[in-house]
Amino acid sequence: MTHQRKVDPITLAVVRGALETTQREMTLTLEKTARSSVFNVAHDYSNALFNHRAEMILQGQDIPIHLGGLMPAMKAVANYFGDDIHEGDVIYHNDPVMMGSHILDCCMYKPVFYQGKLVFWSVCKGHVTDIGGPVPAGYNPDAKEIYAEGLRIPPVKLWEKGKPRQDVINFLLSNVRSRRDWEGDLRAQYGAVQIGERNLIALLDKYGVDEVQACIDELMDMAERTMRKLFASTRDGTYEASAVLEDAGHGLGELTIKATVTIEGENCHVRIDSPPQVPYFINSYEGNSYSGVYLGLMMFAKVAPPYNEGLYRCVTVDLGPKGTLCNAAEPAPHVNCTTTPMETLTDAVRLALEQAAPERAVGSWCHASGLNIAGYDKRTDESYVTMILASLIGGAGATAHMDGWNSVGPQCCFGALSSGDIEIMEYSYPIQIHRYGLVRDSGGAGYYRGGCATVWEVEPLEHEMTAISFGEGRLYPALGANGATSACPDLKLGRVERKEGSEISEVMRKNAIMTVQPGQRVATTNPGGGGWGNPLEREVWRVVHDVRNGYISTEAAEREYGVKVDTHSWTGTACGNRLS
Repeated sequence: MTHQRKVDPITLAVVRGALETTQREMTLTLEKTARSSVFNVAHDYSNALFNHRAEMILQGQDIPIHLGGLMPAMKAVANYFGDDIHEGDVIYHNDPVMMGSHILDCCMYKPVFYQGKLVFWSVCKGHVTDIGGPVPAGYNPDAKEIYAEGLRIPPVKLWEKGKPRQDVINFLLSNVRSRRDWEGDLRAQYGAVQIGERNLIALLDKYGVDEVQACIDELMDMAERTMRKLFASTRDGTYEASAVLEDAGHGLGELTIKATVTIEGENCHVRIDSPPQVPYFINSYEGNSYSGVYLGLMMFAKVAPPYNEGLYRCVTVDLGPKGTLCNAAEPAPHVNCTTTPMETLTDAVRLALEQAAPERAVGSWCHASGLNIAGYDKRTDESYVTMILASLIGGAGATAHMDGWNSVGPQCCFGALSSGDIEIMEYSYPIQIHRYGLVRDSGGAGYYRGGCATVWEVEPLEHEMTAISFGEGRLYPALGANGATSACPDLKLGRVERKEGSEISEVMRKNAIMTVQPGQRVATTNPGGGGWGNPLEREVWRVVHDVRNGYISTEAAEREYGVKVDTHSWTGTACGNRLS
């Protein structure tokens, strides 16, 4: 812990509130000024504030896959430029070899100076609509190496001492398909980090550098104390668990990720063992894998704010040797890594931790299974490309206290995504969305039920559309906890469907690049969340409520919950091996 002077609790609360408000203003700036639907509809971005030591002092309650990896990424960027950092600089970066998550998550870093000294960093990361390369939207399931995926951006200054470097900005914009969206989102990110700088300087003007830094040190120590207290109350020992990464249809077979967690006193060490990296886009570089480890840890810990780097001072991580699936080395392809294998890695870490404290067990969230689309919009005479975040939103896992949330996943984003209005998507792109709704029987059965998933079905209008499927969750359901079964009927698995009109012509469990003509459709049915506890102990009235609201069918109520539901009177009676 840091040694510092004692801070006034009222001042501490005000400084904490000012930092949290700053982050929220950055988020609202992105939402209100960004151009692409990935930003302004789906909110696939994250903001954070760092101190002059490149330590995260506040993370937004945003996308976990962004936030965990921001900590090593910020340090890599700061170390790269060293003393060559000046007031008015703005740095851009996405390179996974230098601690980026994947190349579609482009991050902007603005150093904040006060009275000539570097005091803070204002940081914004967002998923861009395209990153060049051979496949629109960047997800190339045929890539054998990172060079076939898109544009890598090592740390580079876009603004230097307050002046935009138009040559560099134009270079980036000239290498992407969706130039107009890209430029709009880039300027929105710039606005967000400017808001962060403005508010931080105002805070320093009011309280001074020493007082603000003392408050921040105390907030980081508070987070550290919380995590140390958790581990001190958890049984010491070494715990192991594994999770299986699905075969996505490219002949790799199943791949297993193993987590070994050692708890000793107030400290925790996480060791990850994974297979050798593969010539397929599911390899995870170091920065991204930290996010997977930290999310598994936070799903177990369930601690209250503040959320900052202090949480991880008592945690050490070993990702295994370079050249492995979770510690990839150049030139491994990687773009799908923020969903697969990140979510599998998260499951392995959480399952290992739960062996030390079974009472903290929760159901797994759904794993991402989504679509990107691209084509030519005759209305604007422009190409379009976008990631459809609504297509990968599934169900959350249940806990010991409540059902999993419906339509809130996937696990890698942990509820931070928004699907937006269907009408906005149909206005923005030449498509018709035929279905978007909950999938009955998709939530895992349990005393508390897993959250239901969604189905998303689209048809191109007057043009040929490219659709790229990515992710997993199509072979295995989300894991249940504390007696909830994971063996589920086929509806509880994700899948991709090709259709001729409304008739299914093909069901796919693999990632693929598809061409879709007008009159044809493509749909994603997502997996639901895992349940918690024995489903035969669920109260009858809850089962009746679920049937009445379309979450489960009468057949599932009888088969999995032992309840026969009368849909005329909306009453239920125990049957079969139902437990009282």
